[in-house]
Amino acid sequence: MKPEVLDSSSGVKITTESINNVKIGDQLSSKNSESGVQISCFSEVIDDVVLHFQIVRLQKQIYAWIGCNSAKFGHLYAASPTRPRNQVSVTSLIGGASDNTGSGIARRLVLKTGLNVVVACNIPKNSPMLEANAEKILVQKLNKLGYTRSKSGGSS
Repeated sequence: MKPEVLDSSSGVKITTESINNVKIGDQLSSKNSESGVQISCFSEVIDDVVLHFQIVRLQKQIYAWIGCNSAKFGHLYAASPTRPRNQVSVTSLIGGASDNTGSGIARRLVLKTGLNVVVACNIPKNSPMLEANAEKILVQKLNKLGYTRSKSGGSS
């Protein structure tokens, strides 16, 4: 099937091929739920910027990718809860530094989920509102999927 451009007026190309890939991803997540792997892919438009998301839930870890206007991988960060004072450690795996956009998102996701988190992000560093909106959307989706801690502090 040849991809069709649905909206190119804002310079954003949305193709039926990518829409079909998301449907395939959703079908895969339901088939893999017994093995502990769940995949969720979605896109949101905020202030004329297209944000693409992919969440892969493993048994004790979450991988999240946030793409801004493209499918570029971006910087990669890993974060995990550390003992004894329930703090979070974050490290840059590919590109970036600890003050970049993805590291803050990774740190806060660990606090919300209690799980190890790997975040790939290509949101521009000088866009704090875009970063906040992307994180808000991601957390809402994680809540909807049941990946965040309950208010009592246990993992759900």
